[in-house]
Amino acid sequence: MTEKIIVLHPVLPPSKTGVAKARVPEAALEEAVGLAAAIDLDVVHAEHFRVTRVTPATLFGRGVIDRVCEIAEENECSLVFVDHALTPTQQRNLERALNCKVIDRTGLILEIFGARARTKEGVLQVELAALSYQRSRLVRAWTHLERQRGGFGFTGGPGETQIELDRRMLDDKIKKLKLELEDVRRTRRIQRESRKKEPYPIVALVGYTNAGKSTLFNRLTGADVMAQDLLFATLDTTMRGIRLPSGRNAILSDTVGFISDLPTHLVAAFRATLEEVQESAVILHVRDMAQADTEAEREDVLNILSDLGIAPDSDERLIEVQNKIDALPIEEREAAMNRAGRSDKTVAVSALTGSGLDDLLRAIDETLGRHDKTVYVDVDLTDGSALAWLYRRGHVLDRNDDDSLAHVTVRMDEADCARFAEKYTYKLKTGQREKA
Repeated sequence: MTEKIIVLHPVLPPSKTGVAKARVPEAALEEAVGLAAAIDLDVVHAEHFRVTRVTPATLFGRGVIDRVCEIAEENECSLVFVDHALTPTQQRNLERALNCKVIDRTGLILEIFGARARTKEGVLQVELAALSYQRSRLVRAWTHLERQRGGFGFTGGPGETQIELDRRMLDDKIKKLKLELEDVRRTRRIQRESRKKEPYPIVALVGYTNAGKSTLFNRLTGADVMAQDLLFATLDTTMRGIRLPSGRNAILSDTVGFISDLPTHLVAAFRATLEEVQESAVILHVRDMAQADTEAEREDVLNILSDLGIAPDSDERLIEVQNKIDALPIEEREAAMNRAGRSDKTVAVSALTGSGLDDLLRAIDETLGRHDKTVYVDVDLTDGSALAWLYRRGHVLDRNDDDSLAHVTVRMDEADCARFAEKYTYKLKTGQREKA
């Protein structure tokens, strides 16, 4: 039976929110309801309300508590979601006052991630984040046990309290999970080093949750990754190959969606996954242009990228993909496309209809080719390995064969030019090829 839930979004004074851009309360409440719906909870009541003065013990005042208590009783509701971070004391006090289980924003996001994780890595990351969160929530729920006696008989002194014992057990589990995740990071580093030897550049999709990243991923790769109108529909990283207009091959990576006030535990736990973004050759920032809070969502994503050491204002790898333009009114859609047309780092698309995807592929190609060089080389016709290497790693612009040599003009990344020169004995030449 689906559990009933009440969703509350407190609108705190600006100084208390800690965000750079104020969010539209209605849009924030809609997102909170979406979080609850993401794990099939039955939302019986949802509201946002202003908190003019924060109550340290319960976050909000007696009037709201009494009203919510009545709604919970009328609907036989046993769960209340407060769309804000709660201290352990606030959570405990609210549960006593409402006679319901209370879960805060961090707790619900962890529940969603726990339900969605499929790969071993994903499960480990969620479990680590959950244990770190749980450790901070340990309260004195075991006072009836007093202190456990130390030693084997009655001569031992006072031992650990139950809360100390629980905390030590959690610390041991956290330590073990961190070691397992370090193995995951080591494996990823080895895989990245392997890809550098046969380098297919990584194109990473990032963006706010439910911005349409998975739909875009499916459109570009022909894959069948889960894509639903659902927050955090994608949790585990998925990779597929794509071929760009120049003939260049690349790997497209679909990653977990970002969200405002992303719990610190999750950012730390998902560091191994997010390293793929740091190491990628192109970063596609996918935005939901039909979302009322699209500018605030953009700020949230850019802040997380900054935390990862990626400078949004100056990083030449970043392309902004303005998605869902099909959902905009005609005037707004045309304005978005005109703005995008004036920038080589902004593309307006609809992943649903396929509009603008050719422009996006060209933008990816140009970004990957920013360090390309056009060179020519004369390769012995019997050296199939060298010729295959040029076709595989570069974009062959022209080829003329005589009796013994293939005269090849090719565009390649500077690093690939150096690799070719190291691997084969042929000399790469720049400038204009002399006409025979």
